[in-house]
Amino acid sequence: MHRRVPAEAPIVIAHRGASGYLPEHTLAAYFVAVEQGADYIEPDLVMTRDGVPVVRHENEIGGTTDVATHAEFADRRRHEMIDGVAVEGWFVEDFTLAELKCLRARERLPELRPGSARFDGHFEVPTFGEVLGLVRALDAGRAAAAAARGLPVPARIGVYPETKHPTHFARLGLAMEATVLQALRCAGYRDAQDPVFIQSFELGNLRELRSRTEMRLIQLLAAEGAPWDLAVAGDPRTFADLLRRDGLREIATYADGIGVARELVLPRDAAGALGTATSLVTLAHEAGLQVHVWTLRAENAFLPSDRRLGAEPSTPGDLAGEVCAFLDAGVDGFFTDHPLLGVRARDRWLERR
Repeated sequence: MHRRVPAEAPIVIAHRGASGYLPEHTLAAYFVAVEQGADYIEPDLVMTRDGVPVVRHENEIGGTTDVATHAEFADRRRHEMIDGVAVEGWFVEDFTLAELKCLRARERLPELRPGSARFDGHFEVPTFGEVLGLVRALDAGRAAAAAARGLPVPARIGVYPETKHPTHFARLGLAMEATVLQALRCAGYRDAQDPVFIQSFELGNLRELRSRTEMRLIQLLAAEGAPWDLAVAGDPRTFADLLRRDGLREIATYADGIGVARELVLPRDAAGALGTATSLVTLAHEAGLQVHVWTLRAENAFLPSDRRLGAEPSTPGDLAGEVCAFLDAGVDGFFTDHPLLGVRARDRWLERR
């Protein structure tokens, strides 16, 4: 699906690839996301013991790989404190890249996504470099196909990496900033004009990145009551603080936008239906920040009550209606597990506008 949309159109970000259709953070999921028309793909980055950035949602890999079936790694199951939370399982920092390549990806939500779970055991854990290599190959193929037909060169595929737990990894001697930036530069992403956003919950990580790059940065913000900055002890700013203009202007000193939990833009009412939009998008735009909302998913289990179809949690509901509600609220982009549905909804919204 290679169609041209206006440059100012809201972007569709494939959350962990086409993760509603295939196991997340696999080369296959990223390939399908691009074929479905996503503007950006989102790799979450964690570090191996030998300092290689690989793509997993978390550094605990028991839920998204078959590591539990490997007897040779049984003794690596342990407890660890990650950003103040006790976690038990297998941790990527205990494995070399060669060892990780022995594992295979698994669907994280098999009950809701049995179609995706059929592919358990088929795909490796990719490195960030492998993901960027795939994007370069797809870009080259698209450009060659367009040239052969006398068409304009399509826009480059965007990448939207998230640094996961960078303070934790830095404490282990596995600081992420230089390694991630070098991988991006080698792949041709160098400045604010390139289709890349680097996102993080951690203010310290983003400030360090800003000192090293002109590439666009995104401050992630969780829903009310969650820490605004997991890296800064004694500074648990929440949504109430964020809504102050000064808070957003502070973010604008080091970041180009905010990536926000969907509830911060369109909260749900007592019945679980979409409520009235907050002032967050307006205030963020006044501060010069883009707003990208996460994460929109097709299954009833994730949809607001007024967008569900039927009673089964795994049944697809009206994702298009939810997408349009957020676009009407003014967001500049959205993360989705279902890029095909997200692209169609965005494009229909643009046609109506």
